[in-house]
Amino acid sequence: MHNPSYQFDSAFGYSFGVSNNAPTLKVLVYSDDSAVRASIKISLGRRPSVDFGDVEILECATQPAVIAAVDSRPFDLLILDGEATPSGGMGLCRQLKDEIFNCPPVLVLVGRVDDRWLATWSRADAVVAHPIDPRAVVNACLELLKSRNSISQ
Repeated sequence: MHNPSYQFDSAFGYSFGVSNNAPTLKVLVYSDDSAVRASIKISLGRRPSVDFGDVEILECATQPAVIAAVDSRPFDLLILDGEATPSGGMGLCRQLKDEIFNCPPVLVLVGRVDDRWLATWSRADAVVAHPIDPRAVVNACLELLKSRNSISQ
């Protein structure tokens, strides 16, 4: 008889379910602010949903590090801080969308809710405003990952 187990899934606590054998999600998080990167990592947790595998996060603090990482390995999702300096996440998002064939989905973090319109220029797939709300981050990420999975199937 199979015994279901509790597992820690994200910033929202425990969920009851059976572990699936989904592949690890590779997520790149870019911000020059280590507190922003830590907040995103905490928001996503080890596994944001039972529908997906564990999350492996690569943190980048500079634009050249992001370019090098994206050139060297595939990612399922990119999370870019639009408030990063000297290279903001919106400009970096547009560059990645222009230069990478089948660019992974991009979530851009903006300074204010009113800045969402700016993210349309960058071609961001989703936008979340500072201060970082863990639920908003997880929901946006899951929507992007679900839409990417439905397109690739």
